[in-house]
Parts: sequence; structure tokens; C-alpha cells
Amino acid sequence: MSDWLIYRGAGAPHDGIEHLPPPPPWRDFDGGPLVAPPAALDPSSERRLGVQRREASHHRPGETERELVNAALYLRRPLLVTGAPGSGKSTLAHSVAYELGLGRVLGWPVVSRSTLRDGLYDYDAIGRLQDLQIARAIPATPAAAESGTPAGAEPADEPGGGIGRYIRLGPLGTALLPSARPRVLLVDELDKSDIDLPNDLLNVLEEGEFRIPELERLSGSAPEVEVLSDDGAQVTLRDGRVRCRAFPFIVLTSNGERDFPAPLLRRCIHLHIPVPDKERLAAMVRAHFGEGADGRYEAVIDRFLDREPGDVRAVDQLFNAIHLTQKAGWTDEDEEETRRRLTAELMRPLDRTR
Repeated sequence: MSDWLIYRGAGAPHDGIEHLPPPPPWRDFDGGPLVAPPAALDPSSERRLGVQRREASHHRPGETERELVNAALYLRRPLLVTGAPGSGKSTLAHSVAYELGLGRVLGWPVVSRSTLRDGLYDYDAIGRLQDLQIARAIPATPAAAESGTPAGAEPADEPGGGIGRYIRLGPLGTALLPSARPRVLLVDELDKSDIDLPNDLLNVLEEGEFRIPELERLSGSAPEVEVLSDDGAQVTLRDGRVRCRAFPFIVLTSNGERDFPAPLLRRCIHLHIPVPDKERLAAMVRAHFGEGADGRYEAVIDRFLDREPGDVRAVDQLFNAIHLTQKAGWTDEDEEETRRRLTAELMRPLDRTR
């Protein structure tokens, strides 16, 4: 295997990220102060990677896939991953995080109403106003009266009057916090977004930073404010700005339902994952159902692969059919007919309604 590969697709954790060369001068960021490392993989990654993370050990990405993942790591560029539903686009982010020890994967599932601010941060202005109104309705304590502090005053001992308690960074905002190692961010199904979101992402992906106006306005009196990250940790922001140190490994997935603007494509490395072949499907089945499962359910795998040109099937459909077969325990001829019939229904092409 080539020595330059940081992500090897070997399915076993290693220290390759420590050998990642410095970024290109035009992708070198200097955010600070550094935040604490993230927590380890969470249950979401464990589900993606299979029982006891066997998906990671069985997942053998092709040469092109490995090379483009590493190109994104070297160049500090987002990876735009396209392919049919269930082809393993999302799993790739979890596989990289597991192998390189990059901790919990930050997930941003995009819907038609998603905006850039949803990914960056949330400010609960209404909650803050309600708390302030409640505080003003409470009479001052004797100690406060003696000190001359008016009833309902905001906490004077908190920077910005406690505004940080009402701000929480989103998954993209958390990924851009200054950290020693790149965070892994999965922006899932970007093609489902409103037409404006891909263009709105351009500046953030290029500059590796963003500003929070609510905190910028207070920077003179409160240059440092603690807010909550998507990880649930308290982090300190200076002058209302978030700027990365190590540019995150960002995976943008798309099922190909729309085209993206050229400026976004220019900022990304594009990887297309083809429909899994029998060998790759067998590895996935072993990951989720144990060693030898690909042999026991070879007929189901062959049925999944037996499709008309252009038919769309997701790997989840194969997993559902195998799990039902495994748990139902069909053995005699009558039950075999039930198995065939239900397997056919569960693996019906997604582009057919009847």
C-alpha cells in the first residue's frame, strides 16, 4: 500500500493522522484557543459500522475511494460523495473517524427547510427574553437590595449578561471550532436542501470561519463568552468568532437528485460510489450478521443483485430481508415460499410503486 495514504481503508485504528502533512498555504488556518478533543464514537457510528464495528474491518474501499478520501485530507477540502441510496456514502465518514481516531462524527441531516444558520448555531432569543421577564417579576433579595442591584437584572458576573447560555453551536459550527485534529462532519443528503443552501455554504467552506452577530455586538464588554457546542460541551468564543485550526473532514452526500453550482463543486473533491458488487455486499453482510452469513444468505444477495437495468435498490433492503429470514427461522417448503415472497416484497426496486 502506498506510503502517502493517511486513510488506508484497513478497518483498524492507527496513528496515521499524526503523519498528515501541513496544509497548503491557502488552506492554513490559525484559529484558537484550542478546544478539548471530542468524545469517542457514539452509538450512531457503531450502528453504521456494524455489530462490534465489524463493518470497519470488512469495509474495503476501492483504490479510487481511498485516494480521493486522502486527497480531501491533504488538501483540506470537503468530500462530495454521490451514489445510489444505500451505497455506503454516509458510512464512509464513520469509517474515516473510526480508523483515524477522530472521535464522534458530527451529523447534519439536511432537509428542504435547512438553512446555513441551522448548521452554524442557534440563538434562543425568545427563551432569553422569557427568562428576563420572569427575573424582573421576582423581587430583589435583601442582599441584592443592600448592594443596589435592581430586581430582575441579568447576571452581572456572566460575560454578556449570560447570553452564552442561550447559544448552541450546530454541527457545522462545532466542526469549525479550533482543534488539534480535524473533526469529522457528515452533511447528509445535501441534494434535499433548499436551492440557496449550497451557495450559502461557499464562504464558510472557503474561509473556515464564521461570526455570531449576537456576540460580536457585545465583544467590547464581553470579549470572551462560553457557549454550548453540538457535543454538549462548554467552549469559549472570542469576539463572537469561530475559526478552525485543523480544517474538518467534511463529507457532503448526495443521491443525485439535483445538480450543484460550479462554485461549490470547485471547493470539493468529488467521489462517486458505484452500486455495491457481490463482494462488497458480502462484506457488509458479514459485518452486520457475523462470519459466514454471506454464505448462508447467498441466495438473498443474488436476488438483491438480480435486477433490471436502472432499478434502484438500497442495501438496507437487503439487510431487512436477511434479518427477517434469520429471525423467522423458516425451514419447511411452505415457509420457504413465504420467505421468497416476502424477500421479493422487501427488495422491491425503490423506483417502482407497483
